[in-house]
Amino acid sequence: MIVRKSRGELDTMREGGRITAGCHAMLAENVRAGVTTAELDALADEYIRERGGTPEFKGYQGFPASICASPNSMIVHGIPGPYRLEEGDTISIDVGTRYGGFVTDSAWTYRVGEVSQEVEGLLNTTRECLAAATEQMAPGKRLGDVGHAIQSLAESRGYGVVRDLVSHGVGRKMHEDPQLPNYGDPGTGPRLLTGMVLAVEPMITLGTYEIHIDQKDGWSIYTADGSPAAHYEHTIAVTEDGPWVLTEA
Repeated sequence: MIVRKSRGELDTMREGGRITAGCHAMLAENVRAGVTTAELDALADEYIRERGGTPEFKGYQGFPASICASPNSMIVHGIPGPYRLEEGDTISIDVGTRYGGFVTDSAWTYRVGEVSQEVEGLLNTTRECLAAATEQMAPGKRLGDVGHAIQSLAESRGYGVVRDLVSHGVGRKMHEDPQLPNYGDPGTGPRLLTGMVLAVEPMITLGTYEIHIDQKDGWSIYTADGSPAAHYEHTIAVTEDGPWVLTEA
C-alpha cells in the first residue's frame, strides 16, 4: 500500500532531510586519502545524534553501521571498517536519518582526489540521471516516466543501469511501497499523486548492469564485471507545486 504524507508530515521529513543533507556536507569535508570508512561512519553517527536524529541504518535488518560506505566497484551496502581511502578512489556514502518518526535517505558518490575521465563521466551522468528523474516527480506522471528518465539518459551514453536494485517509497519505514525500478517505459506504472515520497536512487555502472553479492558479509553488492559504479539519491516528495527534494542542503 502506498502511504501518502500530509503537508505537516512532509515538513517533519524536511527537518530530518536537513540533518541528512548536513551530514553529507560534513562527510564531504572529510573524504580524503588516508581516512578509513569506519572513521567516516563514526563522524556521521555523532553528527546525526547531536541534532536529534537517529541513524536509521544502524541495526536495520542487522546492518552494523550508521552509513553505507561503498568504494569503487561496490555499488551499495558497504559496511564501514578498516578500508582506507586511496587517491583516485570513489566512494558512495548512503545516509539515512530517522527524525520525528520519519526517515529520509540520501546517497552521494565522492571523489578521493583526482579520478579518471571515464569515472568522472560516470559520476556526472549518474548525478544528471537523478536530476532528470526528479523532474518527473510531479502529480499525474507515472513511475515508468521516472525510471525511463534514468535509463534513457544513462544508456544513451553507454552506461549500465543496475536492474536488481530499485528506488523505493520512504516515510515512517525505510522501505515502503512503491518499488521504483531505475528503468522502464514512459506512461506505465502507478500514477504519482501528491503526498507520495520516494527515495530516488540511480545506480549506474561503467560496465554491465549485473551484480554480485559478497557472500562473506551478506551485504556488500558489487558490479559483476568489476567496473566502477556510482550512486546518487535524494528523498523527493510529490507536491502540487512539483517535486520537493527533502534532502537538499
